[in-house]
Amino acid sequence: MPRNVIFINGDGMAAAHREAARLFYAGLDGQLTMDRLPVSGQFTTSPDDPDTAITDSAAGASAWATGERTYNGAISVDVDGNPLPTLGAQAKAAGKATGLVTTAQVTDASPAAFFSNAVDRAAQDDIARQYVEVTKPDVILGGGEDWWLPAGTPGAYPDQPAEDPTEGSRGTKGNLIAQARADGYRYVSTPAQLAAAGRGKLLGLFANQEMFQQREEGQGDIYRPVVSLADMARKALQNLSGDRDGFFLLIEEEGVDEFAHRNNGQRTLQAMGELDKAVAVARAYAASHRDTLVVVTGDHETGGLAVEDVDTEDESGTGTSAEDGPFPVKGTDFQFYIDWTTPQHTGQGVPVTAFGPLAEKFTGKHPNTYAYDVLQPILTR
Repeated sequence: MPRNVIFINGDGMAAAHREAARLFYAGLDGQLTMDRLPVSGQFTTSPDDPDTAITDSAAGASAWATGERTYNGAISVDVDGNPLPTLGAQAKAAGKATGLVTTAQVTDASPAAFFSNAVDRAAQDDIARQYVEVTKPDVILGGGEDWWLPAGTPGAYPDQPAEDPTEGSRGTKGNLIAQARADGYRYVSTPAQLAAAGRGKLLGLFANQEMFQQREEGQGDIYRPVVSLADMARKALQNLSGDRDGFFLLIEEEGVDEFAHRNNGQRTLQAMGELDKAVAVARAYAASHRDTLVVVTGDHETGGLAVEDVDTEDESGTGTSAEDGPFPVKGTDFQFYIDWTTPQHTGQGVPVTAFGPLAEKFTGKHPNTYAYDVLQPILTR
């Protein structure tokens, strides 16, 4: 039975995203680190929503975190809005250390589902309050400083930055950074501060909102996080690994989803590369700590992405049917296109790969709620 669980979400990542990244980074005969994990399976992603069969991130992550399907926009509440027990809270109650690392806002839908309850994912300031007052993850690293501070109180990242003037502090729950500090968290906002932080409760916010600017190609699209996902994951593991009862860590790359929403193939591949570096950090940790289970998957597919040959006779179209590329297949003279069919989510199933004790449980095709069925007994024993 594993003592530690590292659950990794490539938000918006399905099979074609992984294949495009494999060709680009590893070539025809290579593999991504996430695809070298020895056990593989598949999750379905349908929500329990009155209006659609296609999930959003909130319902998708809530299925993982609670074992129940719910409506889009819900953060670990049932279809009637009643709060459900979450894996993060249950792991903490069982004595385990807990943490979350993301390139999104730390209060965005996927991490929020593991450590809070909300009838509407938009309540990010209250989700931050719940982190500090209720579920108390030991490590919180990512973006979203705006939600931790009241309007008119800029933090380490100035309001209305040039790259996105709409960003700025907007919380309604007081100065939650100050409250976190009073409750024993060390607060960091730069790479140097993160590197210098010792063990103990750690809150790191490295952007106003997401740790990138999600736009179409050439329209101000930037993927240049202040701290890489791999470095945040490495620091989280350092801090959490000292707990004798084990730990639960959520790692998320949000850029895959956000750039796929913009049908931006170059940045989607860049985010996939950064995700795989974080998977390598987790895989290396698990290789030397054999009581650690690593699970890598996605909450849904974004973009209707297809990997296509370079064919001048193929209609590439514009807008939602546009192709991006060509991109090189590493180590060859071949190239490929990324073709998009939508800027939205689709109902495709998502791959899951796993390594460590009980990884074999993820073989086969399962609903996304199955993740909870496997992980809950591990995290509460």
